[in-house]
Amino acid sequence: MFKIKNLLAPVLFFIPQLFFAQYTDVINSNRPGETMSAYGVGKSVIQAELGVYGIKEKHDLLDYDASGFGTDFTLRYGAFLEQLEFVLDVQYQMANYDTPYTSYKKNNFRQTVLGAKYLIYDPYKNYKKEVNIYSYKANRNFQWRELIPAVSVFAGANFVGADNPYYFSPDGAISPKVSLITQNLFGGGSWVFVTNIIADYIGTDYPSYGYVLTLTHGFNDRWSGFVENQGYKSDFYSDSIIRGGAAYLLSSNMQVDASISTNFKNTPSILYGGVGISWRYDGWYKEKVIEAKNKDRAKKNPDNEKSVDYQEKERRRKSKYE
Repeated sequence: MFKIKNLLAPVLFFIPQLFFAQYTDVINSNRPGETMSAYGVGKSVIQAELGVYGIKEKHDLLDYDASGFGTDFTLRYGAFLEQLEFVLDVQYQMANYDTPYTSYKKNNFRQTVLGAKYLIYDPYKNYKKEVNIYSYKANRNFQWRELIPAVSVFAGANFVGADNPYYFSPDGAISPKVSLITQNLFGGGSWVFVTNIIADYIGTDYPSYGYVLTLTHGFNDRWSGFVENQGYKSDFYSDSIIRGGAAYLLSSNMQVDASISTNFKNTPSILYGGVGISWRYDGWYKEKVIEAKNKDRAKKNPDNEKSVDYQEKERRRKSKYE
């Protein structure tokens, strides 16, 4: 997963923001991995993350082969509080399944989640790093503060329609989903480690529990790469997936990415490959920043202070003795 805000501009975490500590100069995308960043997009910022992928599965025990493709879309919006972000996450998949006796299709939503994420702790809030202007190495040395993660929580709901072939029950359902999210910056921000601990389909007959661990490294101002391990377990299905990929920054508000995923078992064996794009609109944020700067300048401008009528003050002084 490409946390571009951390990789390309880590210094932004040490500079106080006028409004929203979540906002950064470059896009903060959760793609192409599956972890959710502890940090949000920033208040009044809207961001869309879209991907397409191809899949191939083979199940030795059930004796089927499957192939197809899907698309995933995430819409993120920062509102009300600087620590708060609303998230809509949708995934639709179409696949053909072939067995020795028959063939069938599965076309439906694999996931529809609506929820909100809240940053409950930021180790860099109100912290200003002292920069050593004489030593590049000293500025890149390990800092004990790097062991303290940012912490967020996510709470939302899964929406599943009736007769969904990717769901364990033919009945539709709405069930809670919660996540604990941590994020560490290492090496001055060039390395980012994110952990998601997830409880899904809570309250149903087949609740699912899982984790996602992602390590990302920024190679330069444009490129980054990541490796990721995802595991989940339920009475319905369990698996462990390894994932890797890269992302490229096209502009401060747009990035493209590619990734590949596989697992280590044959019930089924899976192979996923995909590409995607992330885009954000931060015009409303910038307008508020400009407005705040103008108000701050106006307060500091002595020409805007109320002029003092010294003649009137002198008349009042003399009237006390008359």
